[in-house]
Amino acid sequence: MSNLRWLYTVRAFRSFTTAFLTVAFPLYLAQGGYSSAEIGWTLTASGVLTGLLVVGVGIGGDALGRRLIIIVLGILSVVGSGLLAVTDAFWVVVLASGLGGVGRGGGAGSGGSWGPVFPAEQPLLTASVTDQHRTEAFGKISFIGVIAGAMGSMVAGLPDLMHRAGWSWLGAYHVLFGLAAVLSLGMVAASFPIREPKTPSKTGSTDSRPLSPWQLTRRLALTNALNGLGFGFLGPLLTYWFYLRYHAGPAQLAVLYTLVNLVAALPYLGAARLTARWGAVRTITITRTLGLLSLLAMVWTPSFWWAGAAYALRMALNSLGMPARQSFAMGVSDDRYRSRVSAFSQLPSQVTSMISPAIGGSLIDSIINIPIFGAVVFMGANVVAYWLAFRRVKPPEESTRTAAASETAGR
Repeated sequence: MSNLRWLYTVRAFRSFTTAFLTVAFPLYLAQGGYSSAEIGWTLTASGVLTGLLVVGVGIGGDALGRRLIIIVLGILSVVGSGLLAVTDAFWVVVLASGLGGVGRGGGAGSGGSWGPVFPAEQPLLTASVTDQHRTEAFGKISFIGVIAGAMGSMVAGLPDLMHRAGWSWLGAYHVLFGLAAVLSLGMVAASFPIREPKTPSKTGSTDSRPLSPWQLTRRLALTNALNGLGFGFLGPLLTYWFYLRYHAGPAQLAVLYTLVNLVAALPYLGAARLTARWGAVRTITITRTLGLLSLLAMVWTPSFWWAGAAYALRMALNSLGMPARQSFAMGVSDDRYRSRVSAFSQLPSQVTSMISPAIGGSLIDSIINIPIFGAVVFMGANVVAYWLAFRRVKPPEESTRTAAASETAGR
């Protein structure tokens, strides 16, 4: 249990920090004179660095140890946020945002389930619990991440308060980035007590894996590529959409993202129960479909707060399926290759999510709802592809329940 506590603590630090950076970074670029297209390209360029880090984590996590990789990523976040705190030079901003994972936290309500830390964190969490409690652990860590993210979103309003007190906008954002560097130090400190099993766990053994590592990675990569295209239209661009359509400033957005995080938190705790009843793949398919309908409704919302309510509903529905999706991928993979499976299946999502901000940023001035339309189209394709790829695949705990039910029926 002590291992879980430290993993939960690391997630809390990371989610708190990425929550306010996701809100603040696009607004910081806008205040710095960047055009819509330039903001999109900046996010794309920083995403390239994030993708490279994901590859490094996938290879290094399995070979060198996942705990060590988390510590290194925390140090890179300290460096990246520290650079953003002291300079506005374009290429330094791009480099620093990529190293610091700025805007790569998955957005409000995601619980920090995104970015290069994830391929190292997922296997450590899986190795710390049994198959029967794996989805519950993923739900709890996401719940903690969302609560921390809710508190972090409140910090995104700090530049607005500082500006009213006489600070320049850029100076206020520099203070925020300095705070992110300090919090990243906390993430590094919390990573040291994590223990890593020296031998592969029984979870995901070859007896319970219906797919080889390559087959699993290939299917996850395809579905995640579609999801990444959709997410790229949201992410930080959604903050900018609220800014353009409703003239929302950092204070309003800070309140909204705080509320969205709180609304999205509780469903994470119900994910394990729902998954036990419906099965992982069915849970993921249904909740994602309903979430996309809620997202599409934002196109017709008459005010900022109605749009925020639709977005909160979408994230709450997403929360019911996300732990199931994360737990499923780890449950059907071999412990020896879990970092690589997580990283290389996530990499296409990282790559495609780099493309969408540039497209969305270039079109948003003429098609203001392009972030919503783009997200719904590609995330909808993801739902269909995921169902087709995994509808007949069961993680170990579901296979055990099916076998037990068959044996009971036979008697």
